[in-house]
Amino acid sequence: MVKSCEIIFSFQPDRGAKRPRDEDSREESRSKQKTAGRDTGRVLVRSEPDSEEQTGDGEKILERLMDQDGEDPEGELVDESTVKKMILTFEKRSYKNQELRIKFPDNPEKFMEAELDLNDIIQEMHVIATIPELYHLLVELNAVHSLLGLLSHDNTDILSITNHQRSYFIVVVDLLQELTDIDTLHESEEGAEVLIDTLLEGQVVALMVQNMERLDETVKEEADGVYNTLAVIENMAEFRPGLCTEAAQQGLMQWLLKRIKAKMPFDANKLYCSEILAILLQNNDKTRELLGEMDGIDVLLQQLSVFKRHNPATAEEQEMMENLFDALCSCLMLPANRDRFLRGEGLQLMNLMLREKKMSRVSALKVLDYGVIGPEGSDNCHKFVDILGLRTIFPLFMKTPKKMKKVGVSDKEHEEHVCSIIASMLRNLKGQQRSRLLSKFTENDCEKVDRLMELHFKYLEAVQLADKRIEGEKHDMVRRGEIIDDAMDDEFYLRRLDAGLFVLQLLCYIMVEICNAGVPQLQQRVHQILNLRGGSVKIVCHIMREYAENIGDGKSEEFKESEQKRIMELLENF
Repeated sequence: MVKSCEIIFSFQPDRGAKRPRDEDSREESRSKQKTAGRDTGRVLVRSEPDSEEQTGDGEKILERLMDQDGEDPEGELVDESTVKKMILTFEKRSYKNQELRIKFPDNPEKFMEAELDLNDIIQEMHVIATIPELYHLLVELNAVHSLLGLLSHDNTDILSITNHQRSYFIVVVDLLQELTDIDTLHESEEGAEVLIDTLLEGQVVALMVQNMERLDETVKEEADGVYNTLAVIENMAEFRPGLCTEAAQQGLMQWLLKRIKAKMPFDANKLYCSEILAILLQNNDKTRELLGEMDGIDVLLQQLSVFKRHNPATAEEQEMMENLFDALCSCLMLPANRDRFLRGEGLQLMNLMLREKKMSRVSALKVLDYGVIGPEGSDNCHKFVDILGLRTIFPLFMKTPKKMKKVGVSDKEHEEHVCSIIASMLRNLKGQQRSRLLSKFTENDCEKVDRLMELHFKYLEAVQLADKRIEGEKHDMVRRGEIIDDAMDDEFYLRRLDAGLFVLQLLCYIMVEICNAGVPQLQQRVHQILNLRGGSVKIVCHIMREYAENIGDGKSEEFKESEQKRIMELLENF
């Protein structure tokens, strides 16, 4: 009979997951989540089937499972009264289970029935996820508090009749995953707010992290538990981005870094960890600082170094690589992490990736851009020249690789990063390193200047076309009597940037910098090409003045004023 039970448990239906596991696509997984078959299998405490009495218990359990197969709880009408009864039943069974455990701590058979009953009602509560407007009842009737209490349940093995350990933690996380499904949360903002508030007050992230530490991911069911836990965290973070800092500080950041660097085969959980890490770091200096203090920059660099000479083996592994690159870019927006990146030999790794011409080259270029930009990137600029980085970056400037399009990167994106890196070096380099940079523009009969001017006219034409379209739209708006306010002007400016204005501004900046470098050959070549192709110094100056006016996003007023003054001085000598 025990074997019969094992067979039944082993064929329990999959609940489905928030994100795809194995071969499933993400969208398919999300669409199936609400309709996935629910696991109606009951659960047991850990006990060895070494007596006739326990075999009898196994028979009882099998009978109850067979009975439950015929039930269809989802066919019943669920209203406020039903939910209240369900929650009260859950509270009673939770209390009874706890009471019996205290009374018979060394005799699992005494509370086995209570374990089964408690698990049953938790399974039934999944239906509440279909009516988020009633989530307030979960809070008002104390169910959320009780569920969180089960996350730290003493018994981690309540399904041991098979050889798989299933904890109350996994059962509760499955329920929380459905309750916090992002589409469901948006169906009732009020109910969602109440639920999320109560979960956070109960330190839900800290509890989940503590439990993930105890799970064995070599067991499929427990690996699914980790996956679903990450889905709960993603749901809450998407609904309320502000909780990322608190979640990271409650042990999540440390756990993610530990899991990412664990010597385990690549799987869906490692991919999901990389995604959650990237989410935590978005627009959040506190989490970026925390990662830096935990030596997270080194962890990211170590994990990415695998892709230095080898492409990812699968699309999923490629997604993980890109998530880690995104996380690294986010971290580099914090000045303190630029120094950690430098000490961790991040520049050397990016330089090697750019030379190896593997998939990682695209993202390595982006990371390099983030590492050298602004005055905080000065040390990285000097180091990049010292490690012979100019030999790497200028071939990419001279010719946009055709392979870029194959990996989903446009010519504009590639040229933007390359021009931004060169502009940053012109701004930050001093002494010998600056001289080495400028000599690149004079070698081979100023071929780099010729390429600079070629790109200038390419993007000037693109921006002029965008300007014509925008002027036409403005004319139509005025004719209809519509007001063009500041918000609309900002929208038009963003559209111009997207059309290529930002790259054009970088090209003009490079042009103005090399003309002020005290190398007559460079200035003469720039003006010669401008005259030959019907260009204009006035147009370049206009573009640079507009660029100067818009400096200061996220920067201090002092920086903005000094940079504007510096650009105006460059224009005077242009």
